[in-house]
Amino acid sequence: MKETRNFLASLGYPEGDLYDLPASSKRFPDGAQYRVELPSVEGPAALAATIKEIDRYGLTVHRISQGSGIMLLTDDEIREMADLCASRRMELSLFVGPRGTWDISPMPLTAAGKAAGIRHEGMDQLVYAIEDLKRAASLGVRGALVGDEGLVLLSKKMKEKGLLPANFVIKCSVQMMASNPVSIRLLQDCGANTYNVPTGLSLPKLAAIRQATDIPLDLYVEAPDNFGGFIRHYEIPEFIRILAPVYIKFGLRNHPDVYPSGKQWEATNILLCQERVHRAALGMEIVKRYYPDAITSKPGAADLGIPGKSK
Repeated sequence: MKETRNFLASLGYPEGDLYDLPASSKRFPDGAQYRVELPSVEGPAALAATIKEIDRYGLTVHRISQGSGIMLLTDDEIREMADLCASRRMELSLFVGPRGTWDISPMPLTAAGKAAGIRHEGMDQLVYAIEDLKRAASLGVRGALVGDEGLVLLSKKMKEKGLLPANFVIKCSVQMMASNPVSIRLLQDCGANTYNVPTGLSLPKLAAIRQATDIPLDLYVEAPDNFGGFIRHYEIPEFIRILAPVYIKFGLRNHPDVYPSGKQWEATNILLCQERVHRAALGMEIVKRYYPDAITSKPGAADLGIPGKSK
């Protein structure tokens, strides 16, 4: 086994999970260790309610993300969300679509086929996803969630060809489920700008991932039930120390499956967003109490995917 560990080390990977939990010396470009993300903000009404709660609690939130997809938002809805985030100097990240679970194949919905998940089936779905990215970018959006390794690579090529802005942030969805340092560094090399690690990884496993990667990691400190339902708020100070640069992401346990969302879920979505902000306030109190020297970014950091002007 020592020979194998030496082989991994020779390639620049950890020899194993890091049980000594070393502090990360890596940082965001502005020197910060952590930022805050609020996910599942489904549409303009939910975003407006989220911002109102952010102000009520006096929180700093750096990224807003959404799960239903670009394809289920009108141009005006996307512009409204982009304008709201731009006015607050927050990143807006919208999911691409369609993906496997929304198409006609039953495989991603079966017990054995769930690994196919939100990856794109066939070239046509990749074409549709690229069209989603181009449309969002034309409306001023500068960030998107991606759930397919091929699309991650294609997004990198799109930037090289000028089909996407160079500062467009490609965020790998938690549903990609790459769970080890080698797989995640592979996605970094393919063009991922930020990676959402699976929700239930131990601190030693997370520490090894950080050692092998340089891009920011996104981590649910509270996860919806279908991702495990974990509530790991007391570990947030250690997450920041070990995983910097890291996005502390506040999901919500007891969260109904509202995807794909729409008017039929709007009242529920607003309540879910309000409680998500409350959970974020609780988490930030823990940071203040147990790691008061932790450094966070100010709103509008240069590398955030803050929406620009639509064409």
